[in-house]
Amino acid sequence: MRKLILFSVLIFLIIGFFPQKIESNEQDYQVIPDEAIRLRILANSDQEKDQAIKHAVRDAVNEEVTEWVEEMDDIDEARALISDRINEIDQIIADVLAKEKLEMEYNVEYRKDVKFPTKLYDQYLYPAGEYEAILITLGEAQGSNWWCVVFPPLCFLDFSFGTTVEAAEEEEAPEEELEEDEEEVEYTFFFLKWFS
Repeated sequence: MRKLILFSVLIFLIIGFFPQKIESNEQDYQVIPDEAIRLRILANSDQEKDQAIKHAVRDAVNEEVTEWVEEMDDIDEARALISDRINEIDQIIADVLAKEKLEMEYNVEYRKDVKFPTKLYDQYLYPAGEYEAILITLGEAQGSNWWCVVFPPLCFLDFSFGTTVEAAEEEEAPEEELEEDEEEVEYTFFFLKWFS
């Protein structure tokens, strides 16, 4: 009996110290759905004042548009609403600029072909392409941009803090390598897990 207990403990210890692979199913998680409406704001320049104006416009427009769509779950309904209210977004920007005592040209468009660069946000790679979006350009539109997803409402995630991936770098990296990088593998030890 003593040998059986000793043998069982020995087997338990051996199994406990072998690492076990745990697949993360985060790779199935998609932050931006296929049918989404984005908001992209291009600042006049990268000067501090122009970036501050971009943020003021962002806060005012985002607050309003989020309220419009927060109860919606139909993208066609959201599209129709945003199209109908594009003049209201225009007025919000005019009010922000007036409050800041600035005379600056700007433009507001709602299109399905707004160009976005490739963006790496956290562990997710968002490919460059043309996407449906509200595009706001301020002045010369030569500054850093800010963007988020207004439908479904995901503007609590500021995608502009991600890393812009240059097209040249993207072409050099094979697709298989990108897929491997996104796959998360976690190793755990049964024995240590059991004791904790």
